Amino acid sequence: MARDEISSLRNDLAVLEERLADLALELLHEALGDPDPRASAPAKAEKIVTRARRSIAKASDLLGSLEGADAEE
Repeated sequence: MARDEISSLRNDLAVLEERLADLALELLHEALGDPDPRASAPAKAEKIVTRARRSIAKASDLLGSLEGADAEE
């Protein structure tokens, strides 16, 4: 895989990770207005969005290891 393509994909993932982080914060703010914030739909959605953000971060890290392997060759 070309180094430029990997770098481009990592940049795209970084943007998506940031968008998911912003969405998670919005959902937490929504949950704070509920009588039982932990059981609210926004709080449950925030947990899923946060898991997705972490998965995106892991994917970016994996692609980063490819960039590092290319540099060693």
